[in-house]
Amino acid sequence: MRSVQDHLAAVLAAVGPVAPLDVALHDATGCILARDLVATRDVPAVAVAARDGYAVAAHETAGAGYDSQLTLPVAHDVRAGGPSGLRLAPGQAVRVSSGAPLPLGADSVVPVEETDRGAARFAMQRPAVAGQHVRAVGADVRTGEVVLTAGTRLGARQLALAATLGHGRLHVHPTPRVVLLSVGDELVEPGSARPPEGAVFETDGHALEAAVRDAGATPVRVGILPDDRGTLREALDDQLVRADLVVITGGLSELVGDTVKDVLATLGTVRLDHVAMTPGFRHGFGTVGTELGADRTVPIFALQGDPVAAQVSFEVFVRPALRAMAGHSELYRPSVAARATHGWTAPTGLRQFVPATVLGSPEEGYRVTALGDPLAPTVSALAHANALAVVGEQDTTVAPGQVVHCLVLEG
Repeated sequence: MRSVQDHLAAVLAAVGPVAPLDVALHDATGCILARDLVATRDVPAVAVAARDGYAVAAHETAGAGYDSQLTLPVAHDVRAGGPSGLRLAPGQAVRVSSGAPLPLGADSVVPVEETDRGAARFAMQRPAVAGQHVRAVGADVRTGEVVLTAGTRLGARQLALAATLGHGRLHVHPTPRVVLLSVGDELVEPGSARPPEGAVFETDGHALEAAVRDAGATPVRVGILPDDRGTLREALDDQLVRADLVVITGGLSELVGDTVKDVLATLGTVRLDHVAMTPGFRHGFGTVGTELGADRTVPIFALQGDPVAAQVSFEVFVRPALRAMAGHSELYRPSVAARATHGWTAPTGLRQFVPATVLGSPEEGYRVTALGDPLAPTVSALAHANALAVVGEQDTTVAPGQVVHCLVLEG
């Protein structure tokens, strides 16, 4: 029997980041930057107004105020995107919009709301201070500066910076494409009007489709396949060319009739193991070559069809693999140590993953409560859990107040 640590180590040793490529900005969302992004220009490239108002030389506004007769003539209007290089004549002002280039000779902007809003001449409430409401050259980014480092996950804020610098494409590790295959003659789609007697609604594909997205990858749910060797082999041959990773659920029974183990045993480096954990005792994992070349292999996971076992196995093994393939540095869910609110029994020699709720804070400490029967976890218990309580192989009981390691699934 293989330990959880050994199986996870084998998984992570077999996967690596998806080959980087250049993608358009709108396709880069959620991807990991594959190389440093270096600024090729100053931002802003010229000094610009930070507010709508009047560009002035601050020393020429001394004495301005409500009781002052000081006004300045407005010589020009400049809008954002207008040409730079306009020179401010002594004793004059230029009306500017936010983002407009500052005229040469001006060193401050008087906000329009602090003036009488004059068009030909204007008066102001107080003297200007040099540098006020002006964004200097390079105030945001300097040429040659590394603005985003390789390994950064690209979200709205990072894409805004790339766009500001004029980058239409970015060099990224693309999100892995994950093909999901559900195997079983008994399976029918949820919503089927008249499911036959003995039918089971297909759960794994829908659950793992959401889990793959949550992990930052792209799911491709193929649907239900019958327990037929030829059909499964044909589906794999068809899907391997478009997949970065394949997950098969079901068909791992020790009994005659389940075909996944028979098909996978003949492919690539796939091996079938008993892993010392519950739920999710039986596992298949390995890599398979594709028609795209000998240097490209696709990792394949085979998980038990039981929905709780499939989801727990995904969290423990598949999710870290996907994170590694996407280029993330953080592969694992956060974890906390929590005290059990009540005790339960654990199986001998197996690492137990129990659906649970974790409450508390770093200051007051955390409490963990197992949901349902820890020896027979259910889909409903998992649906209400925000964590998996992890009991070591050497423990056969968890006592009230005992500290338990917990894998946090959500906040």
